[in-house]
Amino acid sequence: MPRYFLTLLLLLPVSASADSSSEAIVSSARERTYASVRYDPKYVKLTYPNGDVSSDTGVCTDVVIRTYRNAFGFDFQKAVHEDMKANFNAYPKIWGLKRADKNIDHRRVPNLEKFLKRQGAAVPMTNKPEDYQPGDIVSWRLGGRLAHIGIVSDKKTFDGTPLIIHNIGQGPVEDNILWVDKMTGHFRFAPSSTNPN
Repeated sequence: MPRYFLTLLLLLPVSASADSSSEAIVSSARERTYASVRYDPKYVKLTYPNGDVSSDTGVCTDVVIRTYRNAFGFDFQKAVHEDMKANFNAYPKIWGLKRADKNIDHRRVPNLEKFLKRQGAAVPMTNKPEDYQPGDIVSWRLGGRLAHIGIVSDKKTFDGTPLIIHNIGQGPVEDNILWVDKMTGHFRFAPSSTNPN
């Protein structure tokens, strides 16, 4: 083999190939960043299953919900509602509810965190950017109280910190907000099957 060919091989970028589920998550999440979405956290009565707020509105949880619906046909609304109905006492009691509410439960970060933990999707929270893989879900408490959630991108900053796809008020965006010091959850979730209507 000629020497110049070996040199070309050595110069090719080396990257771990992401599995198909993480690729699907990142691709679907990034697609959200092209949508025009006005941040609107108001309570909305939804159809069930596969209910959604108007496509031009949404919050941080809607990025996750819509990403998984597009990537896998997975319905967080149905999955969270069914688990909360069967295990209501396992979920946070922040909102004073007496029973599960299919219109809002899946759109609340603490409920998504609890659901993902109950699915065995929690992975360690560390200070190492390389531990956050494309397609992972991360959550935070900002200012000590504001719950927020996003999806780890396959794009990184110059120092190797992965970008996050999220919506914190300006619509879905992809930017540098890993914020490990405020993190409350790190999850790796690929549904084993879709959640049909």
